[in-house]
Amino acid sequence: MLSKNDKSKSMSDTLYMKENLPLVWSVERFWSVKAAQYAAYVFMKPRVVKDLKLRRIRQLWEGKAGRVDGEEKDAVRLAQIEEAKHERAALRARLDRLDGLLAAVDEEFHGPTIAILREQASRQGRASRG
Repeated sequence: MLSKNDKSKSMSDTLYMKENLPLVWSVERFWSVKAAQYAAYVFMKPRVVKDLKLRRIRQLWEGKAGRVDGEEKDAVRLAQIEEAKHERAALRARLDRLDGLLAAVDEEFHGPTIAILREQASRQGRASRG
């Protein structure tokens, strides 16, 4: 059981959902709150046993839910992991494209640097997989 001191420092599940739903399904990415909430609904619906409704997502989004089920919180954590993987892949693709542009501009100058960066990236990739 948490002491009073621990409770004051911990985040409630409702606050956790209110802060993390908009981070995972950002309005900038989906262009509107309604579209972002719908994307959250589509992702969470198959991952939650109960009959999830869009209204429930709005309650969680706005911090008005009276309680948060563990499976709802687990679905958001899974979405955070998938979003991080997607973002990492996009960043790697962008870095590869930029490396190609640098190499095309001045192969002699940027060649050794790009070779070192590729070697580091491949070592990092092997370390994260195994």
